Amino acid sequence: MVDKHLISKSEKKEKKSYKLSDGEINSISKKEKMISLGTFFRYRASDIRFELLGILILLLLWFVAGWIFLLVPSISSGDIFLPFPTFKALYKLLLQERFYLSVWASMSRVFIGILIAAFIGIPLGLVTGYYPILRNIAYAPIQFLRMISPLAWMPIALIIFTDFESAIYFLIVMATVWPIILNTASGAANVNPSWIKMAMNQGASHFQIFYTIIIPASLPGIMASLRLALGVAWIVLVPAEFLGVASGLGYLINDARDTMAYDTLMAIIVAIGILGFTLDKIFQIIQSAFTKSWIE
Repeated sequence: MVDKHLISKSEKKEKKSYKLSDGEINSISKKEKMISLGTFFRYRASDIRFELLGILILLLLWFVAGWIFLLVPSISSGDIFLPFPTFKALYKLLLQERFYLSVWASMSRVFIGILIAAFIGIPLGLVTGYYPILRNIAYAPIQFLRMISPLAWMPIALIIFTDFESAIYFLIVMATVWPIILNTASGAANVNPSWIKMAMNQGASHFQIFYTIIIPASLPGIMASLRLALGVAWIVLVPAEFLGVASGLGYLINDARDTMAYDTLMAIIVAIGILGFTLDKIFQIIQSAFTKSWIE
């Protein structure tokens, strides 16, 4: 005969052994959210039909908004805002050499600015993410500075730098360095603590832990931060090029506005959107391939 009290005690022990702590529950819920979010983005990226449908809806809304402009008496030649005149002007724009020179100038500024921001932001993000005390100290200054519009630094940039190119690089860096720091720090802070403990138990130094654990584990976060920085830099670029440079997409918009070529102005705006969308798609493919190889 087996004692019932012993059975009840053993059952209680088993129940206790399966009970999760609050930290483990939160960790599991976070992983579930990350998995579901990643699944959503993979699904969205793999089915192009929804993207084409979204573009068609956008064109329809554009067409309706253009016809509304025609009904406004104060706006003369409102038909230039319609899709057909815009795409006609875009076709003419694609035949001009200065358009490609301006695209090259704008892209060069974006990539150089992001490169400078990454050189500053990735090391800072890794250090602040790895050391909790530095993370707590840096939180308030980073949050304060990132809330300042990058364009608010424009007068400061013109005072500090003697040429417009350096001022544009400064504005792009001020716009992109904060998302790089925050996303990199998030990746470093979410490294599995057991990996670090195992390395320390085997006598690894802080430099070895950084080089062999922190940096490799933070690479997905770094890639995400660079993609986010690319989008922010592309948004800031055009108003930054209003400073007075003689090339770039912002310069073309200024020139079209001064000559009252509004169909060309709309065409340049569409070109900026297409180029930004294409850059993001290319980086998304690189990021997906990189993340997949990292997981494997």
